[in-house]
Amino acid sequence: MQDDVLWARSTAESLRRRAAEGAVVILPVASTEQHGPHLATGVDTILCGEVCRRAAHLTKGPTVVAPTLWVGLAEHHMEFGGSFTLTLPTYKTVIEEICRSIMRAGFKHIVICNGHGGNISALNAMSADLARSLGQSVGIGTYWLLDPDAIAAALEDQTTVLHACEAETSMMLALAPELADPARFHEANGGETSPTNSATRILSPAFQVWRGFKAMTATGVIGDAAKASAEKGERLLDASARALARCVDGFAGH
Repeated sequence: MQDDVLWARSTAESLRRRAAEGAVVILPVASTEQHGPHLATGVDTILCGEVCRRAAHLTKGPTVVAPTLWVGLAEHHMEFGGSFTLTLPTYKTVIEEICRSIMRAGFKHIVICNGHGGNISALNAMSADLARSLGQSVGIGTYWLLDPDAIAAALEDQTTVLHACEAETSMMLALAPELADPARFHEANGGETSPTNSATRILSPAFQVWRGFKAMTATGVIGDAAKASAEKGERLLDASARALARCVDGFAGH
């Protein structure tokens, strides 16, 4: 189906026109990695791209969604197999060069929407370098953190997106159910369900020690996929898209 907000489905001519109109470009950045025994490895890329697509249809001004960057920082998943990762210097360079290409196409407003927990710290840290290198500020946000109350309200067993969990499994059931295996949901649980749980062991708010996912969960899952439903997934996708659209409008001054 044709979707005129998607860069990859647009002609160069139409993109030049939207750049001249002052369109914002949303750049989805995600990951390809293990998501337990029940979900495909493309979860982050699929979900982030869809949140961005929906958000682009909700913004007040013209918006274009760039192709999703499908690889990120996922060293903590590599022991499980099925995963890709970049080193931090490479990731920073890739992000910067993609943004530079967007600018060379005539666009002046870029919002990076992140869909992978392992990218959060790096993206936040590189925001100043991006602004200095590109000569303009770039908006950066992680979609499930933009309206945490709405995310929590849609969930039963946790308060935010964890990993291959109630939240991500629900969104996949709503969006791409063929890539979720309900017969394996009973196996898809593990780890601590605290929102602070990540690729680090939190010893105190000011002290962290890196460790891989296998040290936290034997299944590769943080949370409980058995709590998932397509209805929850639709609520999560909708809330995330609306929150992202508000951020894009605010960034562009609409």
